[in-house]
Amino acid sequence: MIKSLCAAILMVACSMSAPASAPAERCTAVTGPPPESAPPTSVNTLRQAYFCVLDNYYSGPAMDSKALLKSAFAAYTQDLMRRGADRPELQLPELTGNRDTDWAAFAKVLAAGDVPALRAAITAMVAGLHDNHARAVRPTPPPEGGPTGTGIVGVSAQQGPQLDPAAKPPLFITRVLPGSPATKADIRPGDIIVKVNGMPPFIGDTVNQSIVQAFTAGTVTLTLKRPTTGQTRTIKLREGPITQQPPAVTSKMLTDGVAYVQLPKFYEGAADQVIAKLQGKPKAVVLDLRGNGGGSPREVTRLLGAFAHGKVTSYFCPLKGDCVPNRTDDSVPLLGSRLVVLTDRGCASACEDFSAAVKDNGLGTLIGTRTAGAVSGPSEGYLLDDGSVLLLPKVRHLGPAREIIDTIGVPVDHHAPMTALDLATGRDPGVAKALTLL
Repeated sequence: MIKSLCAAILMVACSMSAPASAPAERCTAVTGPPPESAPPTSVNTLRQAYFCVLDNYYSGPAMDSKALLKSAFAAYTQDLMRRGADRPELQLPELTGNRDTDWAAFAKVLAAGDVPALRAAITAMVAGLHDNHARAVRPTPPPEGGPTGTGIVGVSAQQGPQLDPAAKPPLFITRVLPGSPATKADIRPGDIIVKVNGMPPFIGDTVNQSIVQAFTAGTVTLTLKRPTTGQTRTIKLREGPITQQPPAVTSKMLTDGVAYVQLPKFYEGAADQVIAKLQGKPKAVVLDLRGNGGGSPREVTRLLGAFAHGKVTSYFCPLKGDCVPNRTDDSVPLLGSRLVVLTDRGCASACEDFSAAVKDNGLGTLIGTRTAGAVSGPSEGYLLDDGSVLLLPKVRHLGPAREIIDTIGVPVDHHAPMTALDLATGRDPGVAKALTLL
């Protein structure tokens, strides 16, 4: 489940990686296919990451460089300690706030450096930005023989690489891949997760983040409860071959004149695919964005252009200077349809961009639950000399009313969460509420 999300991040990074001949002095913007080979992580790689953040991250030029080096050093020494390789001379040098002299002092202490500890330092440096769109990733080739996994690719509290801190019990499965080990074990959407490797998914009413690691292993033991029968069983689930189809737009007619369209991601060409499904110009559209993890801001403005013209959809704001407005793509013919949008806590990034534009501009009604609050700004990729990639936002995203959505999310007009029993029985409270309004 969580592993599939991490793999998706790596796929994005791979698709943007730069040639291996890139200069070593600075990180470089990714432009081409990933290098076939790269040297191991070195102190120079950490140096590239350090200056890459300061030069390219949204608030990098105004950042306290001491904080970056402190985060890196803490992770570096902790990694050594875990492996029993700590060194007595490793002490953080005096830092002055001058990024160049501080780096020179820092590098002198590291000397040749330790490869695993250097990787941990880079990861911690980026994680210390506390930005949901900032990542340090190591693109890896696809496994021989095709992808593997358990086939559980969705749970109710899923939110990026972690679980939603605002989630409440129970935790339940929302999506299982056909033909996967999970499907063969008769695991179904709606099954409630009682324990993961013996650990409860909630401690009181607080989600237990420690179970995330269990889902990344090759084997996981799940205690599941079926909501329709109350039956509880324990399954030892092992990874196996899986087949995951690329995201695609699907549609159907709910009633006369009301079209339902599900958009799983704002991938390239998604807007035109949705518009093609609506060429009959239905009187109303129920657009299902639940679980939509985001994608291209360009697809957002294009799809919004089918429902309104001349509207500001969001703002991209640099650290200094004026914010740049994003606007509806007015080259798209208007459909003239009423719009209802279904959202949940899995609606993130570009999905929140779209949802906020609908709400703030009065283009339609939002039904479901508040969105994820993970829309800090679009990331750009930067290649380091070991073949790893930093994903860093250069601007901050604001909604059409210049409101901050990141960490907060977009509130809905009508609360209609999906429950485990809903999934198990095929009932959809979001669609049901939409039909009452239309």
